[in-house]
Amino acid sequence: MVSEPPARGRSLHVTSQVSHDSAKEVRRLDRVIIRFAGDSGDGMQLTGDRFTSETASFGNDLSTLPNFPAEIRAPAGTLPGVSSFQLHFADHDILTPGDAPDVLVAMNPAALKANIADLPRGAEIIVNTDEFTKRAMAKVGYATSPLEDGSLEGYAVHPVPLTTLTVEALKGFDLGRKEAGRSKNMFALGLLSWMYHRPTEGTERFLRTKFAKKPEIAEANVAAFRAGWNFGETTEDFAVSYEVAPAAQAFPAGTYRNISGNLALSYGLVAASQQADLPLFLGTYPITPASDILHELSKHKNFGVRTFQAEDEIAGIGAALGAAFGGALAVTTTSGPGVALKSETIGLAVSLELPLLIVDIQRGGPSTGLPTKTEQADLLQAMYGRNGEAPLPVVAPATPADCFDAALDAARIALTYRTPVFLLSDGYLANGSEPWRIPDVAELPDLRTQFATSENHTLADGTEVFWPYKRDERTLARPWAVPGTPGLEHRIGGIEKQDGTGNISYDPANHDFMVRTRQAKVDGVEVPDVEVDDPSGAARVLVLGWGSTYGPITAAVRRIRRSGDVIAQAHVRHLSPFPANLGTVLKSYDKVIVPEMNLGQLTTLLRANYLVDAQPYTQVNGMPFKAEQLATALKEAIDHG
Repeated sequence: MVSEPPARGRSLHVTSQVSHDSAKEVRRLDRVIIRFAGDSGDGMQLTGDRFTSETASFGNDLSTLPNFPAEIRAPAGTLPGVSSFQLHFADHDILTPGDAPDVLVAMNPAALKANIADLPRGAEIIVNTDEFTKRAMAKVGYATSPLEDGSLEGYAVHPVPLTTLTVEALKGFDLGRKEAGRSKNMFALGLLSWMYHRPTEGTERFLRTKFAKKPEIAEANVAAFRAGWNFGETTEDFAVSYEVAPAAQAFPAGTYRNISGNLALSYGLVAASQQADLPLFLGTYPITPASDILHELSKHKNFGVRTFQAEDEIAGIGAALGAAFGGALAVTTTSGPGVALKSETIGLAVSLELPLLIVDIQRGGPSTGLPTKTEQADLLQAMYGRNGEAPLPVVAPATPADCFDAALDAARIALTYRTPVFLLSDGYLANGSEPWRIPDVAELPDLRTQFATSENHTLADGTEVFWPYKRDERTLARPWAVPGTPGLEHRIGGIEKQDGTGNISYDPANHDFMVRTRQAKVDGVEVPDVEVDDPSGAARVLVLGWGSTYGPITAAVRRIRRSGDVIAQAHVRHLSPFPANLGTVLKSYDKVIVPEMNLGQLTTLLRANYLVDAQPYTQVNGMPFKAEQLATALKEAIDHG
């Protein structure tokens, strides 16, 4: 085993210095990737979240990747039961949680075995030796201890009896060994906080708030956290600590906070309702990984938000559509299996031409598939997963912070064009986090819309009447009449309507006209042109992405360009309708590569719409792309172009 890690090749510069209160060496790095791993009951998500929060407050750019089992409590000590949290933080702009960890904190043998293949040689491994019993090792297939058989040669291994040290640190508390041992994650957090010079005040404040009703538990966790910090400071095994300076040049001026995709999306929905001056109604049914949106929105009744947890997916969207009819900004949230259940009501919303946001946080499928893993395989379902011709706009955010802007954009489209809109996020964005600049309210778009208040049509005999399907000439949107408005009574339902009057109609010509009109309305939605990043102007290969592939693609493109090759990049937010210039862009390049976490769904649409030979690069393993993996594939495309 190696007692001290070699200098890392990824450091921007490495210098040694002695701190004022310690004789230990301090090395400066430009970026670090840390992964916490243990049983799903070891608190790895909480540990990672706290380290992330302190890193955000310190001013680093960051990106996170939580990864956990679908079971509430997976079998302890098994490979399927391993929960992990990866954090990439830097003194410069970064885009992904990182390909390979520099540091692995392994709370048990299963955590080590499940993650060791991802570590590069020279990486640091902090292992909880208390858990490396014969029984625990045998459970995951270790015939001998990896801490003793030489299999970890080449890594910087730090064997630490985390449980024992934690229990010893909490001897003064009235806690049993098992209860005291639960704070070992806080000991590990304290150790890593010392190791990377993270602030501590926020974590101590968080613990006292979280366990306010159990002050002894709160203080025990604080004590374990401090003990971990002090252990790093005093033990000889950790001879080096590291500094990663704030990313002062990475961000425009403003106030920032760390934010996850689901939280950003929730805030975007609240902001949209405020900017539209409409109450926000969420009709939904809990489903991973969308449930956090329900949890968050339920906290904001002071902003006129109403949340309704229905008995099933169908009832949830039915209530939301009813709220849209009643004049609210209506939202329903779900994941892929729930979209299938909601499809009939989505079609009804298309027929009624009412604003409704359908938020799909995509996950691995089919059926219930991989509830806690990410995928982008609902695109064609969003586009076509309804009976009949039922077109609607589709919007996809690119990063966790971008979920805020995407929610505002989707609301703009829904309200302006009186149509349901799909907002396609995914588990990677939903649970991942990054710094987000809190916008000034004056920067937000004005989403106010006018309800119908009077008759809008004159009959041949001069009678003034209300036609619910008389359209705006520019947007083709029909009027939005709140129920109870005198004189504006009208019929709604799923059976085809007569143009203008809204009466039931079985006339073939009218049905043809209404189908084409609904399609024309979606086709006419105003979306910005796709922007192409092609600094040299000489690239012959274009890499095109959508949704959460933005970070890995951009990181891969940066690597390609640093190596001296030229490549163009573009990213599509609006998937229906496509940007007006997309066809021209695609035909401007000899080769178009489309990385997707599916089997090529966007590629299929591009080929069908533009007759271009777009080539898919696909992955469906429940994990996001790695930048190096994409860079290798793109380099091959350039070399064989």
